[in-house]
Order: sequence, then C-alpha cells, then structure tokens
Amino acid sequence: MINLPDKNIDLTETETLITSEEILEDYKFACRSRYISLLGRQEVLSGRAKFGVFGDGKEIPQLALAHFFKKGDFRSGYYRDQTLMLALGEITVRTFFAQLYAHADLKAEPASGGRMMNAHFVSRSINPDGSWNDLTSQYNTAADISPTAGQMPRLVGLAYASRLYREVEELQRFTQFSQNGDEIAFGTIGNASTSEGMFWEAINAIGVLGAPAVLSIWDDGYGISVPNKYQMVKGDLSEILSGFQRQGDSSNGYDIYRVDGSDYPALLDAYHRATTIAREDHIPAIIHVTGLTQPQGHSTSGSHERYKSEDQLQWEADHDCLVAMRHWIISESIADEDTLTALEENERNYVRQEQKMAWQDFIASVNVDRRNVKHMLSEIASQSEHSKQIEKIKSGMSNTAYPKRRDLLNAIYETLILTRDENIAAKQALIQWRDYHKNYYQKLYSTDVYSETPCSPLNVREIKPKYAPDAEQISGFTVLNTFFKSALERDPRIIAFGEDVGKLGGVNQGMAGLQAEFGDLRVSDTGIRETTIVGQAVGLALRGLRPIAEIQYLDYILYALPTLSDDLSTLRWRTKGGQAAPLIIRTRGHRLEGVWHSGSPMGALVHLLRGVHILVPRDMTRAVGFYNTLLHGDDPGIVVEVLNSYRKKEPLPENLTDITVPIGVPEILREGHDVTLVTYGAMCPIVLDAADDLSKLGIEAEVIDVQSLLPFDIHHSIVESVKKTNRIICIDEDVPGGATAYMMQQILEIQGGYHWLDSEPRTITGTQHRPAYGSDGDYFSKPNKHVIFDTIYDMMNEANPSQYPFFDQIDQA
Repeated sequence: MINLPDKNIDLTETETLITSEEILEDYKFACRSRYISLLGRQEVLSGRAKFGVFGDGKEIPQLALAHFFKKGDFRSGYYRDQTLMLALGEITVRTFFAQLYAHADLKAEPASGGRMMNAHFVSRSINPDGSWNDLTSQYNTAADISPTAGQMPRLVGLAYASRLYREVEELQRFTQFSQNGDEIAFGTIGNASTSEGMFWEAINAIGVLGAPAVLSIWDDGYGISVPNKYQMVKGDLSEILSGFQRQGDSSNGYDIYRVDGSDYPALLDAYHRATTIAREDHIPAIIHVTGLTQPQGHSTSGSHERYKSEDQLQWEADHDCLVAMRHWIISESIADEDTLTALEENERNYVRQEQKMAWQDFIASVNVDRRNVKHMLSEIASQSEHSKQIEKIKSGMSNTAYPKRRDLLNAIYETLILTRDENIAAKQALIQWRDYHKNYYQKLYSTDVYSETPCSPLNVREIKPKYAPDAEQISGFTVLNTFFKSALERDPRIIAFGEDVGKLGGVNQGMAGLQAEFGDLRVSDTGIRETTIVGQAVGLALRGLRPIAEIQYLDYILYALPTLSDDLSTLRWRTKGGQAAPLIIRTRGHRLEGVWHSGSPMGALVHLLRGVHILVPRDMTRAVGFYNTLLHGDDPGIVVEVLNSYRKKEPLPENLTDITVPIGVPEILREGHDVTLVTYGAMCPIVLDAADDLSKLGIEAEVIDVQSLLPFDIHHSIVESVKKTNRIICIDEDVPGGATAYMMQQILEIQGGYHWLDSEPRTITGTQHRPAYGSDGDYFSKPNKHVIFDTIYDMMNEANPSQYPFFDQIDQA
C-alpha cells in the first residue's frame, strides 16, 4: 500500500459490518460469478451465443468494493464487473444470460433490450414519459461501453457533480439527484487500458477538480496478449501514478493504495479508507489492485494459453483470488471444507438452472412467431407445386438450434420467390405477416436514437423573436451574453465550463462577467482537455444537471470525437431509452482565418453523431433560440456558432430570453422560382449576396437556411421549393461529398425531390484541403459568391442558353 492517508479511520466499523455470514455470502457470489463465466463461455462455444466476455479472476476485490457502494453512488466501469453487479443485486444470473443471448425484451434484459453484448451494465434512470427516477434511492451505473478507457471521461463529471451538489447552495433542493453531494463515483478499468490518453486526461481532471471518485484498476498483468512491460514505463502503474499522491491536507491530488487482489481483509481495509475519505472530504482515490488473473483469457475470441508460458499459467492457477479466499476462509475457521464444497455445488446448480430458464425465455420469444410462420408455410406448401422445396425451407427454419428472427424472414422471402407465379390465397396472409413483423422487429433494435418522450426538444413550442420598430442594434456576443445571464438565473442546474470560459468569459465574450456574478462553480475554466470537457458534461448530465460545455473551436471537437460518438450519441439508443444526457456542446466554426480555426467538418459530425442534434444557426439570435429549445428538452445537442458573427450587429428582440427555434425546421430567407439554394450558417449571407447579383440578370433564386442538420427538415418543406423551381444546389463549407452530399440525399431520396428536377442537382463546397490562411486563402478555399454565381448561371444557361448566354458569347455578339 502506498502512502496511506493521514486521516484516522476507525476500522472497527469494517470489522463489525463484515461478519462471518457476510463473508460466506461474498464467497457465494464469487462462486456464482465464476460459474457464470465458465458456463457463459460454453454457451458461446456451443453456438447459442455470439460472443462472450467475463469477469473471472476479479471477483474478490469487487466484493470488497460492493460493501462500500451505497445507493446514490455511480459506477463508470467496464465489462469485467459482473461480480460487483451481482453483489449489488443489479443483475441476476438470468438477466446476465439474457444479455448473452441478445434477448430483445427489456423485461428479460433490462440493460439494453438485447442491443449490447454481454457484461455491458446499465441502471435505468429515465422513465418512458421522460421523467427521472430518484437516483439517490438506487445503485447507479452509467451505461457501459466497450472502447478501452472510454468510461473515464464521463467519470470526471459523475464525480464532480457531487461537489457541485454540495457546494452550490441553489442545487441542494434537487434531492432526487443528490443528498448533499455525499455520493461517490466509482470508476473501474483494466491495467492495459490505462495506456490510453483519455485515462491520463481524466485522472488529471479529477485531481484538479477535487472530485470524489474512487478508481479501481484491475491489474492482471496483461492487455490481451501484451504484458505490462510493453504497456507502461517500469511496468508498474503504482510507480507511475505516485506523482498524483497528495502531500498532506493542503494539496490536491489522490490517496493512492496498492493492494493484492487475493487479500480479502486488505481489500476491505483499502476500500473502507478510500470511500470514507472520498465521501466525507471529497478527496479522490486510486486503488491499484494487483496480482489478479484472467482464467479464461480476454474473451471467447481467443485463448490465453497461446501467449502465456506454462509457468505463468501455473502461477495464475495457484494465485487465483477465489482459491485464495477459499483457503483463507478455512484457515480462519469461518467455514470448513465440506461447507464450502456444498456451497459451491449449490451455486453451480443454481447457475445452470437460471441459465436454462434464460435460454427457454429467449427461445420462447421467437418460437411463437416461428410456429405461426411454420403454419403459414405449411398452408402454402399444401397448394404449391413446389411443396417439397417449401417443406425443406420450413424444416431449415424450424430446426436451427439458435432461433433468430431473421431466419423467419429468410424463410418467408425464399417461399415468396419460389411461388411468385402461383396464385395461392395463403400467400397474402404470409405477406401481411411479413410486413407487420418486419416493422415490429426493426423497432426492437432501432428505437430511441433520439428522445421519443414528451420531453423531446422536437416538442418544444416555437416562440418567434419580437422586435420593436426602433430595436437596438447590438453585437452578436452581447446577444449571447444577455441570454446566458438569464438562463443561469432561472435554472441553477445550468453549469457552464470550458477553456477560457470563466474569468475571461470566453474568447468571444459570450459569458463575460458571468463567473463574477454566479461563482466559479457555475461558470468555470477548464484545462485544454476536450475529451474530458465532453466527458465532464456527460457525467454531469447523467446526474440531473444541465451542462453547457464549450469546445473553443469546431476543429478541436475532433479531440473529443470518441467520447461524443462512442458514448454520448449512442447513450439513449444503447439503453433503449433508459439513460439520457441532455447536455449542450457550444462551439464555433466556419469562416475566420487559418487551417485550424476555420473548419467545417460537418459531414463527419453528421455521420458519426446520430443521437445528437447538430444545429447550425446563421446568427446569434437563432443560436439563443436553439439553446432555449435544447434546455427545454431532454436530448443532447451541438450548437455551432458562426465565428465571424460575434462583432456583427443584430437587432435586439424584446423577448430574447424566451425565443425558441424549432429543431429540424428550415427557414426560407429569400423567395424565388428559378433555383433552390440550400445552405446554413456562415454561408447564408454569402448565398444571399450571390442571389442578389443573379436577380439583376433575371434569375430569382430561393434561398433556404436549413438551420438544423440533425434532424434535417422533418416536415419535408424543401421538396416543396424544388417542386416550384425544378432545380437544386446544396452549398456549404465542408469538403466535397461532406454535409452537402448528406443534404442532397435527404432532399432527393428521402423527400423524393428527384421527381421534380429539370436540371442536374449540384453541390458547392469547400476544397478538399483545409482552408488556407489569410483573406485570399479563405476566398480560394471556401465557396465565395462568384463561384455560387457561376454555378447557378451555368445551370440556367444549360436550361435556356438563349435567355442566359455565357458572357463571352455576349461579347462576341
């Protein structure tokens, strides 16, 4: 153990709480967990399940942790934590196997309804009506993800929320989310995943913030086949982490513990010390649990016998934590050999029984439909000249050992193709069954990408800006500043943070003066750490707060893309509506100067972040409207402010702080009948300028600001413009084939716009390289009004060359 904290901890509580009966109960759960792992592997290898990953070899430290995990606490862990979840009663043997079989029913598999592979744990925070559960009355688990160390960024916010709930007086009334900030955020991670950059970023952020996290590192010496000596300097995490050890009560940092994973009393001691200090004093801790094993290797995809020596395998067998606990129980006369043998046999039988019930429940969910299809196929076979082939199809569908819904649809399609020329009345019933169930099956796996609750931001009522005849013209940053001040006043759950957001008020002054007014916990600076800025927001939102996290420039959002894509954007979907993180990412982009301050990677964001609303307001008044809409809803969103609009003047609406802009609803900025121009953000004034020039030549362009990329034009209004103009051009600053291709697909394919075209659809984009520095670099890297003018005029010349001749032809005439 390294540098145990100076605080005097009374260990008599541990000795009193952990009775002989509880020790045997712990051993029972350890055995149960081990048998789950052994049987789970068999189920995968038999073909009943597709893939398995298990927590064997980590049982004993997780049992120690469970004793100090209280209701209201949060876990941000990974897929080795099955023993912890069993001990807390958050999973059962049956629900574990239901997830292994991908049972697509929340009653059977309440974590994800069959959407996530096994050992991905979830607690349900959100009700179907969008309301929150009382998080203080349940054990909480942020939905697991597979990417290594991906659980670390959100741990920052999950832990920091406790500090906010304790220290921000206005938050203390939200008792369904916290009880005086007494909650701990428990993180768990494997030794090899600590090589990831987001691990170190999160460790640093938690230490700086003084957030009550207790992080357990399960160290079995390997990362799949790669031993620690190739993973980390000195091959020893405790040595590397020692620099984070706090020095006395006056410094920030961690209490760091090193403990053998097979030493049950020492584990109880370490977790008691760490959690007491974290809960009472908000001092984070790292518990490095060494000497662990992984008896079955990384997963069912491989075998550790391939890369471990015989000596290593023998050492792991001898030092297995379950074996060590068994020896300790006997040596301490807590139970004898016969008692433990009987307990082990009971657990083995119990796990087998529950696994069988989980399998029966799973196949029953498919078998009703399989019987119906079988009956319909028999009806068709009795009237078809292809009866033998249909019977073979039916037999193949019926006899598979692992029933799948896709097998039913395969059999239906094969039968319909086979009998396509036969007039059989029973075919109609089969087609109707297929159409209904195909839609029903699709919903099993595809709902809840965005909120489907009454709290969806799509349900927020539009409130248009109202202007006095003599409305004051103010700078864009003042529009934002006025709004953010009002928002912070009306909702104490709003927490704003990011690089330079606090003392400076943001590089563009959108939050100038607000830290002084609302305090440095409500409006705060962060380090340069985009991944954990987003992770901090995710964790805070999971705990009922409404974070506004700033990424200083849109280009820098790429540093946070794994957390945005793997965690945030999939959160509601992968929990089938059980969890939500209604945060706002505030950033700015498009035109300014230079390679890394003028980016518009909108296509990348649109394709990678389904599940997050991506909003692209053309000015700050509309940005305010989107912020309000998001704050009234329960989905996450990214608002991309236009970089060169902070100093531009805008009329001040009388109702600025109440404005809401509907998400997914374009706005027509200029009416026309010759061509439809679809754009957004910083391109709007440039396109309007080009449209004015074209109007001088008799070409009237209709200019549409889409305003929102995700979702896109939910009422299909753009196609109505295309019906009128019969021509369309999509314009933005992204690379060729980026967001313009996405918009074109939405309009031509989804909205059926191709029916109405008289001219080839076109896109006008930025170049395939980043924007070059300087004003000329901007002109030749991004669409300018002359490129837009030439493209549209060329399109009109093709349609009517006599009315719109090329300029060189006019000169020759």
